Amino acid sequence: MTFGKVLSLLAHGFVGLKRGGVLRAPGLALLVLWPGGLQAEGTPPQAAPEQAAVPTITVVQVTKRRMRDVVRASGLIEPRETVLVQPEIEGQAIEKLHADVGDVVTAGSLLAVLSDRSLVLQKSQIEAATAAARAALAQAEAQILEAQAAADEAQRVSERTTSLKAQGTASQAQADQAGAQAAAASGRLAAVTQGRAAALAQVAQAEAQLANVELQLRRTRVIAPVAGRIVARNATLGAIASGAAQPMFTLIRDDLLELRADVAETDVGRLATGQAAVLHVVGGPEVKGRVRLVEPGIDTGTRLGRVRIAVEGPEAAGLRDGMFAEAEITTAERDGLALPVTAVADGADGTTVMKVIDGVVSRVPVRTGIRDAGFVEMTEGVLERDLIVLKAGAFVRDGDHVRPVQPAPVTN
Repeated sequence: MTFGKVLSLLAHGFVGLKRGGVLRAPGLALLVLWPGGLQAEGTPPQAAPEQAAVPTITVVQVTKRRMRDVVRASGLIEPRETVLVQPEIEGQAIEKLHADVGDVVTAGSLLAVLSDRSLVLQKSQIEAATAAARAALAQAEAQILEAQAAADEAQRVSERTTSLKAQGTASQAQADQAGAQAAAASGRLAAVTQGRAAALAQVAQAEAQLANVELQLRRTRVIAPVAGRIVARNATLGAIASGAAQPMFTLIRDDLLELRADVAETDVGRLATGQAAVLHVVGGPEVKGRVRLVEPGIDTGTRLGRVRIAVEGPEAAGLRDGMFAEAEITTAERDGLALPVTAVADGADGTTVMKVIDGVVSRVPVRTGIRDAGFVEMTEGVLERDLIVLKAGAFVRDGDHVRPVQPAPVTN
């Protein structure tokens, strides 16, 4: 409204005109005189230019949150320990099979029986040889007794003849003859004593051969060395058992499986024995597990480490050797201050956030910790309930004036 129009209104009876006041006239609208012109009463004043230029920025509060540090890995389900069952004797045919793939066996369970006919015949021959050796030993011992008695008698005769010669009642020839007979008896005793030693050696050899053939006979019964589940069977009826061939049976010891998973080189240092894990398999339920071993080496080609996760719980019964699985290993879990990952910026000056205090933006350096589900743990630099620009890459700078607003809560 121009100043001329104001004068015209005054000329038609408007009264009480003053700067910033109200012009009242019968039958006319109320007008307000503001600096820069007149406005109708009830119309809000136009915003000041500096107020209209302040941008609206979405901010979030620093809040406490349960944070989990998770390492993800993937690999194949494999036996914790595989046991190969080989025949302990060579050249015997397989006569009976008592176990098959999928069977769960205990330690000492009979798996197969090998032919023992040739060994039984061999045992009979060795038993006969053993009996002959023992008879020879008995004969040698009897000969020793006889030779010992003859040697003792010849020695007494020699001593008596020597005594008579000294008294002059026996000749020198008789003394010499008695001495020679004593010496001969002693020689025969020595000979039969050596014969007894030889007989003892023959008996020992025969008994060793007998023990060996009995051991071979026991080994014709192929038994499970440990408890577990049979996952492979190469033994067939009629085949000749040989240690050089494929194993007769393959067992998973105690039916225990584990996930052998590859993990990024940068994550290996965060893993430790005993950490809890959750395994995901295709078409199956989640399976709980625990880190059993972190292998010390890194593959030079793939730059990946290897972790072994033992499976636990009843859900593990549904796992099979060779399955593919993914694992989430919890390396740390705690309550801490957190912000959305979009609110944190990494640059040449380090990690920072845009903090809003009384409508003024300030860039603040921070230290971060766990990253979990789109959030970042704040260990230093901010306090709970601080207002932080939601998108650190927004077009605001340190010292800018903004009008902070928080996003509306999501409702179902």
